[in-house]
Amino acid sequence: MKHVLISLALSTTLTAPAWAEDVTLRYLASHGGIAAHELAQELGYFDGTGVTVETVGYASGGPESLMALAGGSIEIGSAATAAVLNSIIGGNDFVAAYPTNGINDQVQSIFYVLEDSPIQSVKDLPGKTVAVNTLGAHLDYTVREALHQNGLPADSANLVTVPGPQLEQVLRSGQVDVAAFGYWQTTFEGAARQAGGLRAILDDTDVLGEIAGGFTVLRKDWVEDHPEAAQQFIRQSARALDYAREHPQETRQIIARVLEERGENPGVAQYFAGFGVRPGGLATERDIQFWIDVLVREGKLAEGRLKASDILLVTGDEVALK
Repeated sequence: MKHVLISLALSTTLTAPAWAEDVTLRYLASHGGIAAHELAQELGYFDGTGVTVETVGYASGGPESLMALAGGSIEIGSAATAAVLNSIIGGNDFVAAYPTNGINDQVQSIFYVLEDSPIQSVKDLPGKTVAVNTLGAHLDYTVREALHQNGLPADSANLVTVPGPQLEQVLRSGQVDVAAFGYWQTTFEGAARQAGGLRAILDDTDVLGEIAGGFTVLRKDWVEDHPEAAQQFIRQSARALDYAREHPQETRQIIARVLEERGENPGVAQYFAGFGVRPGGLATERDIQFWIDVLVREGKLAEGRLKASDILLVTGDEVALK
């Protein structure tokens, strides 16, 4: 059996049957955007499936979301792949449901400096202060990997945490040398770019290639207890990922409405660049294995302890666990 997520063929051609089980999955939202399962809810894709998703607050980053998932206060976690792996290494029994985002030529994390900054490339980052949303997740590891690939110590830059809505402000005020806008923060990145005066020095596609940036994750025991609900959750979320790719303007309008209802700035929705995932929300083993290899190299994971197929939910006529 191939270790991939629910495919386009499954996710878009089937009409969801009604399930006897009614399940509410709680999650923590992210400022400035919505996840695929939120879009699926807005589009009515969960209607008749017995599945409802419900936000119970905000997460500052993936590690906070994973801590809430492990503690049982939510059922849907979301984090960069490296953060998911670190959480599993720490003892949490999580499985990856679908890629939250991918990075490619259209959707990527971008590292900005002020236009007149002396910083020109990764080689200038040692000793500099880089603003990221959280430590131990995608942007943190992207910086470390970029430094490593350039023959520099992986920990030679000074990383500080800054919430997404404040990234542009701390960069323009000179509090940091570099501001990293994550692939999930294209709304904030677009607004900052539009204002001018910034220069990109790096994006994560330069470092990682085209790859899933992070995953929506579920507890393995929850999936075992709710197999039909898990199947529908993944299938309808994958449908929403495809909708966003095929209907970008309509998706921006939905995001703007949701942000306004939350009391956030709906204007940033115009800069939404897409989720960047493959058709059908597909994941490949490389999406996971790349980061497993990085963690092994850094001595944080014993070689052979984890493999991608242990973590990815597999596809078939029903959701199963490998």
